[in-house]
Amino acid sequence: MKFTKHPLFYFLSFALAIILFVLIMQPLSILHFGEQIVMLFPDGLVALIERNLLFVIQAMMLLVIIPVFVMTFIFSWKYNAKNPKGEYDPDLVDNVALEYIWWGVPIVMVTIISALIWHYTYELDPFKPLDNRKPLKVQVVALQWKWLFIYPEAQVASVNFLQIPKDRPIHFEITADAPMNSFWIPSLGSQIYAMPNMKTQLNLIANSAGDFRGCSANISGVGFSGMYFTTRASSEEEFEKWLKTASQMPSMLNIETYNTLAKPSSYNPVAIYKLQDPNLFDHVLMKFMHPQ
Repeated sequence: MKFTKHPLFYFLSFALAIILFVLIMQPLSILHFGEQIVMLFPDGLVALIERNLLFVIQAMMLLVIIPVFVMTFIFSWKYNAKNPKGEYDPDLVDNVALEYIWWGVPIVMVTIISALIWHYTYELDPFKPLDNRKPLKVQVVALQWKWLFIYPEAQVASVNFLQIPKDRPIHFEITADAPMNSFWIPSLGSQIYAMPNMKTQLNLIANSAGDFRGCSANISGVGFSGMYFTTRASSEEEFEKWLKTASQMPSMLNIETYNTLAKPSSYNPVAIYKLQDPNLFDHVLMKFMHPQ
């Protein structure tokens, strides 16, 4: 006797797979990485708004998806060929009320989601200051395959380590002296591309103290896997103490030492420099320009 699976079997198998994926992935991520999924449990204002927007849109989508799954189950049972009570009504296709539902609901949902995305795209403009307080200015240079952070006001610099004060806006100026890259601190917010001969901006803020992983979000060659850094958010007093210690470092960062640093290398250890050339970021930005 040949066994033929009922269509409902495939539907239930698919639904069960989705449920198991959602229920298992978060605990596994905690067991494997020792931490929660950072994008779902952010530590920065921008990332929190982005997470909440994602949840709102997903909730609105579930208002459509759940009824579709329920109706799929009902129709699979009611209109089964072996169910004599499942009568087919050919005139149902001209039902005006149902036409309003399956055309009107998606239009309303798409309109609301579009309005939300438009609003928050403007509100989370990376060039837009987060509040009226004076931000900490940090210049970021994406190298092969490491990150250089310059604090022009304190005249210090660091490699693969970013120290910031919590609850204070951070204004990043970003460029690259390497293939195009993408600067991203998932716990704090948006990623943004870093490109040679171009300067972009990003405004972030850390709401809590701690160490957050920063990384490259754009594959840029053989050393890409080692292109990550630590972002440490601390109190204002600890941050000022770090700046004072960094300003007393014997290693100097000028054009000569920068040219050595900019050579391709991966998995670079943390390095702290006293900034000797205050125009280093502008030098990196302009080095690809034709002379006037």
